[in-house]
Amino acid sequence: MIDWQDLLHFAALARTGSLSAAARELGVDHATVGRRIAALERSLDLRLIDRRPRTSPLTADGRAIAELVAGMEENVEAIRRYSKSAVAGLSAAVKVSAPPSIAAHLLAPKAALFRAEHPDITLTIAGVTRRAALNYGEADIAVRMTRPEESDLLVRRIGVMRFGLYAVPAVAQMPDSDWAFIGYDSAMEHLTQQTWLRSLLEGRPIVFRATDVFGQLEAARAGLGVVALPAFLGDGEAGLTRLPVAIPSPARDIWLVTYPDLRRSPAIRAVMDFVTEMIGRGCPLRDSLDAAS
Repeated sequence: MIDWQDLLHFAALARTGSLSAAARELGVDHATVGRRIAALERSLDLRLIDRRPRTSPLTADGRAIAELVAGMEENVEAIRRYSKSAVAGLSAAVKVSAPPSIAAHLLAPKAALFRAEHPDITLTIAGVTRRAALNYGEADIAVRMTRPEESDLLVRRIGVMRFGLYAVPAVAQMPDSDWAFIGYDSAMEHLTQQTWLRSLLEGRPIVFRATDVFGQLEAARAGLGVVALPAFLGDGEAGLTRLPVAIPSPARDIWLVTYPDLRRSPAIRAVMDFVTEMIGRGCPLRDSLDAAS
């Protein structure tokens, strides 16, 4: 008999490419992953991976089994979604994945209000930079900055993230030719706001880089330079001043994503309504200037 747990550990290895990465995903040590895969190989009488110092690439048999296991995982996840959607009441645990700035500044501060209205729903908000895999149960609902292409997902545009240029008053009062800038690490050069920031440099330097917006915000608070921030974040900082810019700031659509069958759950619908409302307040679909015109 094949142990499902052995298959689960193998599937994690197939997705991540190494024992250590699979262990992190599953919350176990890498030796456990190794034992599980060895047990699966004995059950199947097949060698599934090539054991190397830093990676564990799949053999031809391993790739074939990985495809079959992926289908099994999707079926198991579909069963989980069905069981969650079939619950008629509001008692449930619901996990939302969102970009860190949205999770920390638009959703988490309002969690108490949600709890007061829905005391039987246990809400988890995960602030992550990567795209959560809904088909593997990493989240029930996801907030994404790009429109998903998967045809089997329920997708709703719920807001627009706008950006601005900010600095402490002492920096803002300097001649703009003397400004220094704060930006993302070079690995994040593709981001819309970073591209916009580069278009504003005109030979002026980026003197500090960070991998996340919170590090940039702290550097700007300390007076290190000028930073591009989401408007909901920068406008809410009493110590920062919004600066005029010659090139209009960019805007990114915000999408709410889940599986259609989960929407049948009253708890899922309640969380979707909460997320939509909170993001709609901080990142409205229409700019205030557009609404006034």
